[in-house]
Amino acid sequence: MIRENAKKFNGIPMSVLDLAMINEGSHAGESFKNSVDLAQHVEEWGFNRYWLAEHHNMPGIASSATSVIMGHIAGETKEMRIGSGGIMLPNHAPLVIAEQFGTLDALYPGRIDLGLGRAPGSDQATAYALRRSLNSGGEQFPEQLEELRAYFEDDPTMRVRAVPGGGADVLIWLLGSSDFSARLSAELGLPFSFASHFAPQFAMQALQIYHQNFKPSKVLKEPYVMMGISLIMADTDDEALYLATSMQQMFLNLRKGTPTRFSPPIEDQNATWSAYEQAAVEQMLNSPSTIVGSPETAKLKLEAFLQATKADEFIVSTGTFSHEARLRSYELLGEMMK
Repeated sequence: MIRENAKKFNGIPMSVLDLAMINEGSHAGESFKNSVDLAQHVEEWGFNRYWLAEHHNMPGIASSATSVIMGHIAGETKEMRIGSGGIMLPNHAPLVIAEQFGTLDALYPGRIDLGLGRAPGSDQATAYALRRSLNSGGEQFPEQLEELRAYFEDDPTMRVRAVPGGGADVLIWLLGSSDFSARLSAELGLPFSFASHFAPQFAMQALQIYHQNFKPSKVLKEPYVMMGISLIMADTDDEALYLATSMQQMFLNLRKGTPTRFSPPIEDQNATWSAYEQAAVEQMLNSPSTIVGSPETAKLKLEAFLQATKADEFIVSTGTFSHEARLRSYELLGEMMK
């Protein structure tokens, strides 16, 4: 679960969540080049894993074909674990996911994580376009998960088998922003990743449910939790706050229902929103799992969040318009890891 050369921050490994953002005036090909460059750097700096998320019909996110870009990143790195954060299982036939990730494992053995979510990762119209039906929603997630896990078993008696896929060494994680996946991952003895940067108000409740209900399995003997963090670090607090205005604009546009490509930072965010919109965005961003500042500021907040959650790992998402600024943020974080 932890790669041999992974470094640690206060005793826990750090990982990367990449949304493969498409900048204003840019295109997906440039985003993927930046993702490869980032992955190669963070592997060198000692990060544990590199995940990409499935989103659809969002002009600013390029990682919709998640397994495809995972294979590209894995081929351009050496040993870092590569995974999905996550695949939205209701969007797909479980057999297809088993074959895709079985293929990835055959190409890059022992390096593939399959993080699964039950949200659509899109609006209803897009979900229908993906599934051709809305009858396979999140309420059927436990059954879909059971079917998927069966395909990864090396059982020659199964009528339908995943080839590749049967017997693959793919580590399944459940992802969540509420208590549903916390309960299910605890029941099945699977590792759990909570999107605390997305739903901070449910974080402590989900952690408590997972730990209290965890049942050991052949996958895990003890609970294992990875917490999502949104982090923008720069050499000074002022520079980090300026860079963070790009994320604020993204959340504002999502709130309005008008997603766009990732915008450059601006000097005066207050000129772009109403008091109501400002309060809504800041409620999302002003949480212990959203950290913006200098290394000194960020280190204190990271330590406080670790103490509060007792997490086993952090997975960090950094959204900046400048690729160089994103590299610098992870470089500074890497310098904190021993």
